[in-house]
Amino acid sequence: MLSSFSRRSVLASLSLSVLVSAGLLAGCSKNEAGSPAAAAADSSAPVTGGVLVYLEQQAHTNLYPPAGGFYPNGGILNQITDKLTYQNPKTLEIEPWIAESWTINATATEYTFKLRPGVTFSDGSPLDAAAVVKNFDTFGLGNPALKQPVSEVINNYERGEVVDPLTVKFYFKKPSPGFLQGTSVIGSGLVSLATLARPFEELGDATRIVGSGPFVVASEVLGKELVLKVRADYQWGPAKLPLQGRARLDEIKYIVTPEDGVRIGALLSGQAGFIRQVQAYDENRVTDQKFDIYAPSTRGVNNGLYFRPDNALVADVKVRQALLHATDTQAIVGTLFSGHYPKATSVLAASAQGYVDLSAKLSHDEAKARQLLDEAGWVPGADGIRQKEGRRLELAAYVSLPQPQNKETLQLVSQQWAKVGVKFNVLTGDAGSSVVDNLDPQKTPVLATMVGRADPDVVKSQFYPSNRNALLQKGGVSQKVQAFEDTRLNAILDGIASETDPAKRLALVADAQNYLIDQAYVIPIFEEPQAFAGAPWLKEVAFEAVGRPSFYSTWIAPH
Repeated sequence: MLSSFSRRSVLASLSLSVLVSAGLLAGCSKNEAGSPAAAAADSSAPVTGGVLVYLEQQAHTNLYPPAGGFYPNGGILNQITDKLTYQNPKTLEIEPWIAESWTINATATEYTFKLRPGVTFSDGSPLDAAAVVKNFDTFGLGNPALKQPVSEVINNYERGEVVDPLTVKFYFKKPSPGFLQGTSVIGSGLVSLATLARPFEELGDATRIVGSGPFVVASEVLGKELVLKVRADYQWGPAKLPLQGRARLDEIKYIVTPEDGVRIGALLSGQAGFIRQVQAYDENRVTDQKFDIYAPSTRGVNNGLYFRPDNALVADVKVRQALLHATDTQAIVGTLFSGHYPKATSVLAASAQGYVDLSAKLSHDEAKARQLLDEAGWVPGADGIRQKEGRRLELAAYVSLPQPQNKETLQLVSQQWAKVGVKFNVLTGDAGSSVVDNLDPQKTPVLATMVGRADPDVVKSQFYPSNRNALLQKGGVSQKVQAFEDTRLNAILDGIASETDPAKRLALVADAQNYLIDQAYVIPIFEEPQAFAGAPWLKEVAFEAVGRPSFYSTWIAPH
């Protein structure tokens, strides 16, 4: 049972009766006819049936597939959509899925895919060449009339072509070596023509998303609960997986549960089978009860602080370098996190393609930080905060709710920067104001963020002006007109997106990492996993290459 404190918390954040009744279902395995499954003599044999209750820290926002980078979005899209290809999370090789085979020309400007026959969306419409072309024309070019944005994983896209009902061909203006991997990611989940005909603002309603995946959306209470039910006629899992037919679970019930203690308590008491966002300080509480911690790597750009050089306070590279050396990342990781959160040694995670170890450039050195600030003309004022030309060196960043223990991380950084005379304010505004202010470098010269993707294009996704534009360069989405532009960085990023020689492409990834640290645009702090916990009776939970769960093969053991 939940403690009295947890019970009050549940009542404050969601209906306890919903959670408890769902939890009772989570503890029962059912066969396909719906009756309780008998305990098999071989307890390791997969069981079909049952309801999984999944507690999610945050509500999803929009389920247009290119918006799937937000983990609550991706955790849903991964169950209801399929992709052209499948990236093996262990080998990172690209394997067949909806596409049986493919060919790529020598310059990576033409890709041809042969599709698997007989695949349909859950509304009965065919997942054929016409549907695939419409998906990628939308993802690659956007649809301004419906406010559907371009996908960050597709570069240099020109058009798609229906060769025959089961063959598609894609053309690119320039080489696009990352496209094959891009067809395997959450942002390339295939949806029906009816879904693509809806404006972006309607796609926050999960009931309007029609995919071809192993589960379908049954019902939703926006911001609170989502129910997925198995698709009984599904028979086209990734080609190399043993399972090809329907998923083993009957149903997945997502319940938005913001409070960490409530999620943990519900899991340990049997009222939920799986939860996302387990804080490092709760890991022992989970493992002591013989429950499982899952912490798959996101294999991308590390969790850290990103500067906006349009703000005059951080326009000087010496100031940024000083703040980099004033940051003791080992102390942050050692104080707040577990072994699942390695200290960052570069812009990219060590498991990322093209990673280079830049530990020597990321040293914690307060004396060097003070020297650099002195050289930049910032001198301590009467209150200890450095000043220059009548301005205080006072910076700010918003707490990022999706990042684990981000408030505590920023508070430690604030304490560390104070030692060298820099004031750093940790802001906790509402979601709306923080989104707007994070696009204004004068209000938020520092951003806390990260991004996962198992392809070198992830570097471009994070920093290129027309993508995530973490540095707020000119030419990106912003509430203000930007002046800052780093043409050298952008040339490297363009190269990563278009270089067809694998060795040369990885060399450009190394150049990007070195340049970003030399310019101190980034202070990498830790390699971020996605941290989940599951009941011991929940079997074969799988994760894609950057840590989103897949429940296709998952089953509930008799218990």
